Amino acid sequence: MSGVRIGEVSHFYDRINVAVITLSNPLHKGDRVHFLGHGSDFQQEITSMQIEHESIDAASAGQEIAIKVTKPVKQHTAIFLITDEE
Repeated sequence: MSGVRIGEVSHFYDRINVAVITLSNPLHKGDRVHFLGHGSDFQQEITSMQIEHESIDAASAGQEIAIKVTKPVKQHTAIFLITDEE
């Protein structure tokens, strides 16, 4: 298993467990990601993504999106897209 850096956390809303992410690569609903850095080291599947409170299924590089996270994250935490390589 390996990963490609796809962005970083720009803000975290702790009451609703939502991270705002600035993307440097595309991301799709159902993708598996790894949060790493600033005290975070966990993986999760993307189950909910939004832009301006509207649900989306995919986002492009350069967009800022909000996703539901399973654990708290801090600003500047890196996000990697998990890819299965044999």
